Amino acid sequence: MTTLTKVADWIDAFSNRTGRIIAWAALLMVLIQFTVVMMRYVFGLSSVWMQESIIYLHGILFMLAAGYTLYCDGHVRVDIFYREASPKYKATIDLIGTIMFLWPVAILVIYVSWPYVASSWRVLEGSRETSGIPAVFLLKTVIPVFALFIILQGLSTVLRSLLTLTGRATARDDDSSPSESL
Repeated sequence: MTTLTKVADWIDAFSNRTGRIIAWAALLMVLIQFTVVMMRYVFGLSSVWMQESIIYLHGILFMLAAGYTLYCDGHVRVDIFYREASPKYKATIDLIGTIMFLWPVAILVIYVSWPYVASSWRVLEGSRETSGIPAVFLLKTVIPVFALFIILQGLSTVLRSLLTLTGRATARDDDSSPSESL
């Protein structure tokens, strides 16, 4: 097993583990939303903290699971040519797409969000509502973390593409998708 394969396997394992843990946010979000509705319409009660927690969970779920989605090849793709293409053609498209599009956008997200997140941390920004969650700064931190997860999973894509193009692809690199094993 080459060093490139080991690094790609480690990144894939990290994305897989992270995505599976973050996926529980969806269930938690549904349970909290159900509780909010029951409290409001059955008991006439409300909780700003619970309502905001749904927004936090939604942001965490979609932002931090993006690397996992990339790992599973679950992002939207116009695959008119890609679907039936050879592994080397797919590797070329993945390599170019990651280097020319994915990484620059992720780096731009970090660059643009950094001052926004830093100023939120400086004042330990909290909710605008008195009884809301006093951790908006943590929610905003998810933005650059999302970009880092995407960059990391993009590195795995680049490494696996290089292995395919050089003829040293491993079993994970063929047409089997991790989403098939879910």
